[in-house]
Amino acid sequence: MFHWLERNPFFFAVGVFLVVAYAGVVTILPDFMESARPVTGTKPYTVLELAGRQIYIKDSCNACHSQLVRPFKSETDRYGKYSLSGEYAYDRPFLWGSRRAGPDLMRVGNYRTTDWHEYHMLDPKSVVPGSIMPAYKHMFQNVADIDTAYAEAYTVKTVFSVPYDQPDMPTLGTYDEAKKQVMAEASAIVADMKSPEIKEAFQRGEIKEIVALIAYLNRLK
Repeated sequence: MFHWLERNPFFFAVGVFLVVAYAGVVTILPDFMESARPVTGTKPYTVLELAGRQIYIKDSCNACHSQLVRPFKSETDRYGKYSLSGEYAYDRPFLWGSRRAGPDLMRVGNYRTTDWHEYHMLDPKSVVPGSIMPAYKHMFQNVADIDTAYAEAYTVKTVFSVPYDQPDMPTLGTYDEAKKQVMAEASAIVADMKSPEIKEAFQRGEIKEIVALIAYLNRLK
């Protein structure tokens, strides 16, 4: 058989291709699937974080900020550990971004605080002199859309089997249960904010967009 293959270079080439392709699949595919699994400690977004992520998308923050630290020293020195594919297991859609008019935000939760984000979103130049980022004062007026965020969480749980309600994972439960969890999570953020208007709104049961956005940004670590 081998002598026949040697006398027929076309079939010999096809045979070599099939052997190499099979070996590649056996070698690469398991490792690829393993790297795509959620990194240890990675959890689904809470409802409040999802509401903040929706605001992040709505206001096109990903047009100027990436969420992808590349494996180069210049990147890791500035932004922290390079990104792993398993860290995006619960991202729908991915927000890698296509340019950096502003810094990468993949690890922003490690080095920025709630009150820093509050002042920065209200008046970027007062925090970062020379910043070209516009102010997002409307976030301090608009109320976060918790209903849509809950609907997204419920959808990814039921359709995509995102493991809410599993050990060490966020609890989703009914809408009323989720709303209580959202209020508790928002309360901790509002407590660290300085704006009396935000605090007064929260006392009325309103969660402003800025609170949800900060919840999302604090999650990015």
